[in-house]
Amino acid sequence: MAFLRSVSKLRSRLGQQSSLRDSVRWLQTQTSSDLDLHSQLKELIPEQQERLKKLKAEHGKVQLGNITVDMVIGGMRGMTGLLWETSLLDPDEGIRFRGLSIPECQKVLPAAKPGGEPLPEGLLWLLLTGKVPSKEQVDALSSELRSRAKVPDYVFKAIDALPVGAHPMTQFTTGVMALQVKSEFSKAYDKGIPKSKYWEPTYEDSLSLIAQVPVVASYVYRRIYKDGKIIPVDDSLDYGANFAHLLGFDDHKMQELMRLYVTIHSDHEGGNVSAHTGHLVASALSDPYLSFAAALNGLAGPLHGLANQEVLLWIKSVVDECGENITTEQLKDYIWKTLNSGKVVPGFGHGVLRKTDPRYTCQREFALKHMPDDPLFQLVSKLYDVVPPILTELGKVKNPWPNVDAHSGVLLNHFGLTEARYFTVLFGVSRSIGIGSQVLSLSLSLSLSPLNQNVIYPSSTLKYYRVS
Repeated sequence: MAFLRSVSKLRSRLGQQSSLRDSVRWLQTQTSSDLDLHSQLKELIPEQQERLKKLKAEHGKVQLGNITVDMVIGGMRGMTGLLWETSLLDPDEGIRFRGLSIPECQKVLPAAKPGGEPLPEGLLWLLLTGKVPSKEQVDALSSELRSRAKVPDYVFKAIDALPVGAHPMTQFTTGVMALQVKSEFSKAYDKGIPKSKYWEPTYEDSLSLIAQVPVVASYVYRRIYKDGKIIPVDDSLDYGANFAHLLGFDDHKMQELMRLYVTIHSDHEGGNVSAHTGHLVASALSDPYLSFAAALNGLAGPLHGLANQEVLLWIKSVVDECGENITTEQLKDYIWKTLNSGKVVPGFGHGVLRKTDPRYTCQREFALKHMPDDPLFQLVSKLYDVVPPILTELGKVKNPWPNVDAHSGVLLNHFGLTEARYFTVLFGVSRSIGIGSQVLSLSLSLSLSPLNQNVIYPSSTLKYYRVS
């Protein structure tokens, strides 16, 4: 593609010209008939390596802005730090995957059935290639992932060495670390491999990791909550449906929910702890297993992935104290009680977004379609009406609107997955798709300097990412 003479002009055009955005979407729908993802990447990679060379040559000295003390103290908030292309978080529009919003992904990505939720395999293909796959390509990728889903016995033994009462995220991360023993990248690097070939063993590790984590995660769930009775992979099911099946849920609506859940939790730009950690650790040439395990440890924090379990627990505390038929006034009083005690209302607010999180919106639409009479969903709907005005009145938050965590726990709870302590593991499985995509991108870089990596995935536009 032809680069603009100025990076700032490019950013301006991306933000202001709808015609360019339309052309981006047109390019993204152009797909090859090749069903093999590896072949697609092999074809695209030389072009993208040249693209990075040209970007550095023509724009390497362009200044991207000023750095203030506030930015440094605030943990690089608002600072341009990385070139990030798999997803872009807009304060007003929310997340876009390769330029496509969540509603657009729901419309164009292949589903298991007409009008159904997008298959996570389709999003993985989109993140890696910048192209919307056909149903045949998604089915082929789904089959490949199933073939890679075999987990060695020593992984389960490593998990079994921990107390059953250990936190699910601790057990999950332990299992991921045990998977690292089979890392193809680690073996290739020890034998000696040219930089231009780094992407090949990284691809093998990333795809295997994504395929294996539902098996490990479901083992943790069944070990803790279901007396260790393990369910085998079903070779007839796609990625999201199989994950639900492995957990012990075969309701078709639960399978649809898991497809949606994994898709919308997969990637959310690079400023959040898990995405940034995975990217940072991979920059040291740590293999995908090590990088993802590090990301999971960040995800396990109360201010990141644990937030979804806190929301459900808080909602249940509202019901315990006020009953399911709580009035608007009672709800207002409870919210003020929470705030006046020095706590926050979990599930509301976001570091970047300034409107309702579209990931919340699509989950709400799912609930309206499949479980409109659920009492906890009705309470979530009341919270949507009551909480933002109170937070606005409080005057201390920039974004009073609900985020993704405000809804996910209630959906899972409705279909029988009630163990809130486990919810972050579901988040982690989803993030394997985003982290795997990001780690693979680093292997394509021509200058692998730790802490300063450029993401050079195939894409029809450049996304200039601000750490937030």
